[in-house]
Amino acid sequence: MISFLKENDKLVLRYIPEFASSNNWIREAIKTKGFVKLKKTFYYENEDVLNNSEFQDDTEVDDYDDLEMEHATFFAFGELVGDYYKVQRGILIDHFDVFIHKDIRLNTNFFVANSDVSVFQVIKNISPNDFYLGGDNRSAVPVEEFEKILKYFPNSYERRKYVEARIAATLRNYLDGIKDAEKIYQKYINTKLTKQGIDLTKTFQDVELIKYKTILEKLRGMLKDENQYSEHQWQEEILQIILLLYPKYIFAFKSVPIQAKLSDGIKDKQLDFLLVDSNGYVDIIEIKKPFENAIMTKSVYRDNYIPLRELSGTVMQIEKYIYYLNRWSLDGENFLKKRYETQLPEGFDIKIANPNGVIIMGRENNLSSQQKNDFEVIKRKYKNIVDIITYDNLLERLHFTIEQIQKI
Repeated sequence: MISFLKENDKLVLRYIPEFASSNNWIREAIKTKGFVKLKKTFYYENEDVLNNSEFQDDTEVDDYDDLEMEHATFFAFGELVGDYYKVQRGILIDHFDVFIHKDIRLNTNFFVANSDVSVFQVIKNISPNDFYLGGDNRSAVPVEEFEKILKYFPNSYERRKYVEARIAATLRNYLDGIKDAEKIYQKYINTKLTKQGIDLTKTFQDVELIKYKTILEKLRGMLKDENQYSEHQWQEEILQIILLLYPKYIFAFKSVPIQAKLSDGIKDKQLDFLLVDSNGYVDIIEIKKPFENAIMTKSVYRDNYIPLRELSGTVMQIEKYIYYLNRWSLDGENFLKKRYETQLPEGFDIKIANPNGVIIMGRENNLSSQQKNDFEVIKRKYKNIVDIITYDNLLERLHFTIEQIQKI
């Protein structure tokens, strides 16, 4: 059994053998090999062994009877330097110094994981820096966090299941009836401690509520006074809202020239807005003022409501732009990167790969239930190419987002 004593400015490791008759093995090991290693972790040579008589009257050893104390061996472990015990280099590790705050109550588990794994030999493979445990040192690891780290060390069961998983992965290629050892291993790992940081959702809850409520009020006000906006002003305002609602887009370029490679030659075209996401991929957005009759017909054609020319024309326009961009391909990527180079981060590439389209237009509040159903069919028809969003749909999304945040 190993325990630790604090004697004046010294930190001492005490070893008491499980059986009194087995204490001679330490002396024999030191005599024959020149050192002894306790628990595969604590390395000691002959000069590190302390005189037992110094500790016979120590109050910290009163729990042990005279027979146990007679067979105890004491080793130097550390020396007090300021508020920390500095562990004698070479006992735990050769590569850096270990400092333990003087107020910490030590136990063997701080140094030996699952009976046979040296904790600091593992830490050595991760960090070469001096290690401070507890206290106020700016790089000190709090004791609570250190104890969490210790739980990451695999026990014998986990190591066995890992080996079984690796073997099963290979044998499955050749043999039938192999059990799913990988699944068993992963299930066990999932039950172990996982790192939990701060709840970011709660941290930003108030800020997000303000953000979405402000957007909602702004959009309501715009829809109430839509006639006070020019087409250009309306597009600028709505684009701001879209970028806030869809944070995947980090750039929005206006009046973007593109080239259309047609059978009769190359023609210049111009996009109102080109969206660029955080990976550099481009999408197209068309923003229309919310005219009342811009989406569905008021009368049926063969028992169906069909899209008005404003909607079908805008969809066709977006589809053509997507076609032009895909045909432009690498030349287009180089052109756009060069044109907007001063606005892009260094090394940021613009990419054209099957762009999607977004259409913001129209109202649904004046549609019947059947018109809305037919409109949904139309939206789903184009879903793989164009996302058609009405202003009422934007309002609805904002409402749902705010309600969800408030439930947190």
